[in-house]
Amino acid sequence: MADIPALLAALDVFTRTPDKASLDKANNWLQDFQHSPEAWSTCNVLLLSPDAPLAAKIFAAQTFRAKVTYDLSQVDPVNLPALKNTLLAALETYKSGPRNIVVQICLALAGLAMQFPSWNNAVETMINKFGSNPSTVPTLLQFLTLLPEELHTNHRVPITDDEWHDRLSVLVTGNVKKVLDLLTVYIQASGVTSEIQSQIFACLRSWIVSGEVNLSDLASSPLLGFAFEAISSDQLFDSAVELICDIIHETQEIDDNMPLIELIVPRVIALKPLLTKDHENPDRMRGYARIFAESGETYRMLIVRHTETFYPIVEALAECTAYSDLDIVPITFQFWSRLAQVIGKKSSVPPLFAQAYRSVMAVIIKHLQFPSDDMPLSGQEAEDFRAFRHVMGDTLKDCCDVLEAEPCLLATYEMISSALSRNQGTLSWQEIEAPLFALRSMGAVVDPKDDNAVPKILQLIPQLPLHPRVRYAALLIISRYTEWINIHPNFIQPQLQYISAGFEVADLDVCAAAGQALKYLCQDCKQHLVEVLPTLRNFLHAVASNLLQDDRRKIYEAIAHVISAMPMEKAAESLKTFSLDILAIIHAVANKNGQVTKQELQAASDGLENLEAMLYVIGSFGEELPSACQDTCREAWTIFQVFLSKYGSDPELAERTSRVLRYGLSFFDRAVLTIAPEVVSSMSMGFEATGIASYLWIGAKLVSRFGDEEDQNLHTAFAELFRRSTNKMMSLLHTQSAGTLADVLDDYVQLSMQVLHQTPDIYFDPLLFPLAFQANCAALTIVQSDVVCSALDTFQAIFNHQCLDPSTPNPPNFIAYANTIHNVLESQGANFIGFLLMGLIGDFPPETDSLVISIFRIVATTWPTQMLVWLPDVLQRMPPTTVPVQVKQKFIADVTGAITDRRFDQVRYSVINFHRESRRARDRRRTAALEK
Repeated sequence: MADIPALLAALDVFTRTPDKASLDKANNWLQDFQHSPEAWSTCNVLLLSPDAPLAAKIFAAQTFRAKVTYDLSQVDPVNLPALKNTLLAALETYKSGPRNIVVQICLALAGLAMQFPSWNNAVETMINKFGSNPSTVPTLLQFLTLLPEELHTNHRVPITDDEWHDRLSVLVTGNVKKVLDLLTVYIQASGVTSEIQSQIFACLRSWIVSGEVNLSDLASSPLLGFAFEAISSDQLFDSAVELICDIIHETQEIDDNMPLIELIVPRVIALKPLLTKDHENPDRMRGYARIFAESGETYRMLIVRHTETFYPIVEALAECTAYSDLDIVPITFQFWSRLAQVIGKKSSVPPLFAQAYRSVMAVIIKHLQFPSDDMPLSGQEAEDFRAFRHVMGDTLKDCCDVLEAEPCLLATYEMISSALSRNQGTLSWQEIEAPLFALRSMGAVVDPKDDNAVPKILQLIPQLPLHPRVRYAALLIISRYTEWINIHPNFIQPQLQYISAGFEVADLDVCAAAGQALKYLCQDCKQHLVEVLPTLRNFLHAVASNLLQDDRRKIYEAIAHVISAMPMEKAAESLKTFSLDILAIIHAVANKNGQVTKQELQAASDGLENLEAMLYVIGSFGEELPSACQDTCREAWTIFQVFLSKYGSDPELAERTSRVLRYGLSFFDRAVLTIAPEVVSSMSMGFEATGIASYLWIGAKLVSRFGDEEDQNLHTAFAELFRRSTNKMMSLLHTQSAGTLADVLDDYVQLSMQVLHQTPDIYFDPLLFPLAFQANCAALTIVQSDVVCSALDTFQAIFNHQCLDPSTPNPPNFIAYANTIHNVLESQGANFIGFLLMGLIGDFPPETDSLVISIFRIVATTWPTQMLVWLPDVLQRMPPTTVPVQVKQKFIADVTGAITDRRFDQVRYSVINFHRESRRARDRRRTAALEK
């Protein structure tokens, strides 16, 4: 038997706040203990010991559950009845609690029943043992509640699908009627408490949700009536709501469940007066809303077919939507959406539904109002409310689907017009802003050919109050209606004037909205704005210094959209004009003598961002550059080269510059070739000097784009780039952990992959390849999916290279490549396999499993002798808490057998089994950690 004092000492660690090392040591000890065969008897002693601490008893119950799930094979089948009796005795001991111990023992019994084929009367056993004594009925109900849940959700139990189906049939399906009869007896028993009734409802829910209950049996059972009667009980209200919602949900097959639905619907409709009676009780209103919403969603087809009968459900949901508590209102939204989908397919909308959706639209717009200025929302409350407004906006779109967009827009327009016609002294900005937000939301479904509602809305905008929140909302309406404006260009000038005025407002949100409106106006109406481009440039110069950078960037994006609509030569001239304005700022900073101020550097950084935004929108003029662009590639690079030489050690400026260079590569295309060696050399020295990942990023782009060019100067520059980058990468890894270098390793791996594919003679340099291989191995230790995937792709490309295929006619350099790879595997193979296997069972993303298995198989096939030497040492370094000893032993035996028999396809299955068994061990650890 395990050392109980040591077990208690390990558990005691979790009641204190020790250092991580002590915590890990205790955790590992407990996991080893749980896996040991001695845990069965030790935990039995702890459960039955009156002197054991409660924490030890809980741990013992958890261990029984884990042992039954994972380690039942440790128990001789002849001893399974004894184990069952042990668990039943423990359950008897803890019939009064604590509940968490009862739950764990019930789960252990359910897991045992799944794997104990001869225990076919498990439910009957539990009823006979615990069902007669009122003090043990709660224990029985707990087991019956957990049994179907456990059989349907615990996929860790090692049984086949056929065995699972057999046990499900015997343990659950075959006992449905017995359980329903039992619950019916209990619910009607004299002296039954509300606690027992709540448990009965929870148990019934479990069996219904499992899909095992034939709902026709429920139709003839008094349990349904008791559930609705329980609504009147404060103690049972929540349990009754949960049960009723589940029953309704399970009747989705309407034609098959009409007898039950005919019993449910009148009872649901009978709850409608309670919305008035309990209007001041949010908890009850939430429950009613859930029942009506579930009914409405489930029976929406019946509501449409038999409107008069079912319409009270719609009315009840409209009341819930109008409720003041905005935590309750969204419960109804899914119903309105699904009903709209059904009604939208009809040729005409029945009047009652039109009335309901008009009502919903009105109350939603009311809900959209911000609180009065006397009761402002706090920071997080305001953020949550703004997010919720967008959800409400989706329901307004549902209203448009039913009522059509134009009537909804006009009704909302009339709300604003009516408010503006009143005494301005009594008008709050909230009354105007809310319907404006609604118009913005509904703009997503506007008919571009509408000639009635949208003109009125756009003509109303200049008449709106000048309150910042109103201007903000109006500007965002313009953003949403720009596609319509493009078809009606006579509206462009008034909107452009309103947008321009927005940039002059001191409020930052209004400026941001103006920037967004200008961006979308120029994007959607660009062909109509070509002639006003000079005006936009003057406007930009006039307001730029007063704007935040984000708003300036939006203006540059807007201008770029207009440029993209011009004829190529004119577009090139315009782009050059705006680019030179920006480059002049960067040039001034790059060539300034003396100290540069922080503001000047920020201006240069902002300029780079603005140039990036323009290049991103314009993309490219194609391979044949217009005359205006012929010389600008070298001119721009000359400025960037000087700028980087002075300020390239600043990570933010290096990042900004490299992003512009990236889009410059796309824009200038092959014109970059004339300066490519200089750019590559600059990236090489930049990374070597600073270790900033941006330089690697651009280096990889250049290799990808021009790696196959027959240019010796460029090839020499690529070789120098890879040499300097690899040496610098290794230098960084010697002083910092891989985890702190995630971004740098990511870009190094990308560069490495491009060099491998485009210039293998550089990649397989005998002096560099060992270092590159080592750096890519370091990338496998990073918990970042993209980096791991890229590194594995690189390794697969290495091991799949034709130089390693004996059947490939080898050019002379292939022999050298193969020798280089073999030499590196001789020295780094064990470490590489270790990284591969640890990642597979650890933090590699699931989508890489097949890639890892493929690489392992290739290595085992190419280096079989070495693999058998590496593997035992690699597995020895893996802690038994990560990979159990028996899993390691089986893996070594499987791989050895496959290699010895030269059945290399079997290596793949060996790794798959190793992964599966290790994952089960990991799941066990996680389950144990959650239970602690």
